[in-house]
Formats: sequence, structure tokens, C-alpha cells
Amino acid sequence: MGYDLRRFHGAVDEELICPICSGVLEEPLQAPQCEHAFCRTCIHEWLTRQQMCPVDRTPITTLQLKCVPRILRNLLSRLLISCDNSSFGCTAVVKLDRLASHLEGCEHNPRRPVQCEQGCGLVVPMDELKDHNCIKELRALVESQQQKMKQFQQELSEQKREINMLKEHIHSFRLSSPSVPGLMESFELDEISRWSSSLQRARVTWWGGMISTPDIVLQAMVKRALSESGCPQRIINDLMENAHERRWPPGLSTLETRQTNRRQYENYVCKRIPGKQAVVVMTCDNSHMNADMLLNPGLVMIFAHGIE
Repeated sequence: MGYDLRRFHGAVDEELICPICSGVLEEPLQAPQCEHAFCRTCIHEWLTRQQMCPVDRTPITTLQLKCVPRILRNLLSRLLISCDNSSFGCTAVVKLDRLASHLEGCEHNPRRPVQCEQGCGLVVPMDELKDHNCIKELRALVESQQQKMKQFQQELSEQKREINMLKEHIHSFRLSSPSVPGLMESFELDEISRWSSSLQRARVTWWGGMISTPDIVLQAMVKRALSESGCPQRIINDLMENAHERRWPPGLSTLETRQTNRRQYENYVCKRIPGKQAVVVMTCDNSHMNADMLLNPGLVMIFAHGIE
């Protein structure tokens, strides 16, 4: 439907009037041959009943409709129109092309969202504020949230069930196909190796700065950096467990053994954990090292400083 002609200030050319609704054109479209213009909604509804121009009966279809010329759009945009909320006290008169932006902030809009000041703090349409009941609305909100939580829990239970079924299928498949475990292990090792290769080689300039018992906060920061670097999710927890001396291999397990083996540190192939004073020593990169200096799939070393 077009704009009510009575809302406009000044004369409106008849070329800007929709022949179907007799209102000022709203989102106008034009017939392809006769070039008669109509409101988008009006002409679409008309063509659902009869495939012809309402003015001269020229055959047309919805797909043949096109935008009106720029000059017609410009004429429409310059028309002066009263605000939609004039009956609620708004006296503004704006150009038609500015009407939408005016309505967004019009303080007389009865549907304008406002915050309840009676205590609940909910945002409600202004015209509903007088009948707003805080207790009733909060109760409804709580019930809605509880229903969503119940739905989420059901979805989570279903996902867990599907995951368990998938694990059972994988386990059965591995048992029935002797070659599968080897293939899976090979695939996992290749993925780890690709990730390690993507990291920058690091040089430790001061091994004495090693933190052998990192706290929870420091471990969480390094864990996040590992995840953001693309580290395979299945080994992140293992690597972070291996960041504490209680999990380190025999050659690093005590301060005495670390001091004894200090010269061997220089033979480690270390990869920098991006953005952190920390490195990973991956087993796949350090096949040249003694077994008592390695841990599968690798270990994390965090330093106070001394990483280049």
C-alpha cells in the first residue's frame, strides 16, 4: 500500500500516485512496456489475480517488473511527509527519503523500546509499559530460560549418545580390520608432524630460566596459545600435562638430573609457541635424542625469559 496522500505537505504530482491504491508510491515498480508505476506491494498482489497492467491491460508478469527511473525516485524523495506518529504527538515533517531514519529515533513512537524503571530492568515497547508487570514478566523469562536449558540438555544428551555410538563403531571397525590401527596411528602422527613443521624454530639462550612447576594461570595461557596455533586438539592436554616436572622423562625429572644433562639441552629441536616464552620439544622432531630426554607426543617447556 502507498503512503496516505493526506500526510503530505504541498502538491503531489499525479505521476507519483499509485493507480491501484491511490496513495503516494511506496517502493515503486514499473511495467516494462507502458511504463506505468505502482507500489511494489500493490502490483505484486494485483498480478496474483490477473497478469496485466491495471491501467491499460497490457500483459505483464512479476518477473518483467523493473525499477522506476531515477528522476521519479528523486521526485518522491523530495516530498515532505508527516511522521507516522503524528497522532501520538509528533509534529515532525521530513523528506520522504529521511522518514525511515526519523522513525528509528522518534520519541513519540508507541512501539519504541524503553527500559522498565520499576525494578526488573526489562526492555518493553512504550505502549505496553503501563500494563507491564515485573513479577509476571520475570517469571515468564525464567520459565523460558528453563525451557531452553532443558532443550540444550536434551540435545547434549543426544550428542553424547551419538558420540558413544560412533566410538563403539570405530572400536568394532578397528577390531575387525587389523590394518586400521596402524593407518590411524600413521594419520595422527602425520597431523602432529605437519603442525610442528608450521611452528618457528626457537633457540633457548638461558636454560636456567625454565619454570619447572608452572601455575594454573600460566598453563592456561600457554594452552590457549597452543590451540590458536593449530595444535591437534587431542594432544593439547597431553602436552600441557607434560609442562610440569612431575611428568617429565627421567633425564629431566629432578633438578640434579637437569643440571647433569644441561649440555644435552642444546641438542633439542625446539619450536616456539607463538607469542609466549615457551617451546615444545616434539618427539617427532627429536629422534636423535636419548629416550630418557623425550616424552610422547612431546613436552612443553615454559621460561621466565631467554627464548629467541
